[in-house]
Parts: sequence; C-alpha cells; structure tokens
Amino acid sequence: MTTDYSALLQTIRQFIALTNKEEAVVTSLFKPMVLPTDGYFLQAGDVCRYAGFVTQGLLRYYVLDDGAEHTYDFSPEQTFASNYESFLTQTPSSRFIQAIEPTTLLVINFNNLQRLYDSIGEGQKFGRLIAEHLFVGMLQKLTSFYQETAEERYETFLRSFPTLQERIPQYVVASYVGIKPQSLSRIRAARAGKLY
Repeated sequence: MTTDYSALLQTIRQFIALTNKEEAVVTSLFKPMVLPTDGYFLQAGDVCRYAGFVTQGLLRYYVLDDGAEHTYDFSPEQTFASNYESFLTQTPSSRFIQAIEPTTLLVINFNNLQRLYDSIGEGQKFGRLIAEHLFVGMLQKLTSFYQETAEERYETFLRSFPTLQERIPQYVVASYVGIKPQSLSRIRAARAGKLY
C-alpha cells in the first residue's frame, strides 16, 4: 500500500515553497503510523518521540488531575500533532495524546526533523512559522479559558473546530469547555432554542 503524502506537502506549502527534490526529502523522513480508537500517540510519563501530521482521524490532548481528565486541545485531519515541550526537550510528558477515532498519521522523529530543517532551503523558516502558529493558538485557548464564560467557550469551540461536534463524545467536549456534561447539555439546548 502506498502512502499518500499530498495533504502533508500541501500543508507545508502553506508556510514555505518546496522544490520537487525537497518534496522527496519530506516524504523520505515522514513515516506512517496507525492508531485504533482510544490508542495513544503519547502517554504521560513517556518522552514524545514524534511530531505527527494527521491524515485521517482525530486526536485529543488531555491531562489528569486527581483522576479527572481535562481535555485542552484536538488535532483533526490536516493538522500537526505533538507534545512539543516533551518532543523538543526530549523529557517525559505530563500530558496524554489519544485517538478519539481510528487515526492515521505521518510521523517524524526528532533527529529527522532536524535533518528536514537543514536539508530544505526554507526549513528553518518552516520550523519558526510552525512554532509561532502553535504558540499563538495556545495563547488564544488559554485566554479563552480564563476570560470567557462556559457559553462563550462552547461558541469558541464550535468556531475553532466547526466539523468536530458530532465526532467528539459530549463528555470530552464538556471537559474541553471546562464544565460538567449536564451543564453542556443545558448550553446546547439553550443554543438550539435560539437557533429556531
């Protein structure tokens, strides 16, 4: 079975230009990985060995606090996935990254990512732009959590991930918004009433 790199290459091209030779470098360094539903890309306590690109499926990021799961992000199709803190420092992760549904990724290890940066004309620029993109996204999520009401955070979730509501269990969406599932049910019911 051949691996389809077209979505990965298209996404990289949104940040930098690639020659045909550079495309060949990218496809030689990324390898396929398949996760079943509930399979882990990363577990807390492990070092994050890969940065990945989701070609099909959906990942969620969460932490445990006194046994309770707190979801703080998602990686749907055509997004990059990693715990970059653990990946870049090669230290154990305090977070989990888990597949919500069967998920296929293209992954690259730390050493090969450094090769990619060095082998592509705009490789360093690509690394910087991805880091800036992730940093801004995390700041927006943090600001949302501290400055918005639960209703506003739910609206932000719908805007940020417009195609995911039906793919994510309600308890996970509630965890992301920072409320109990019953509270989310009330917010969804009130919102549905406003839409009619």
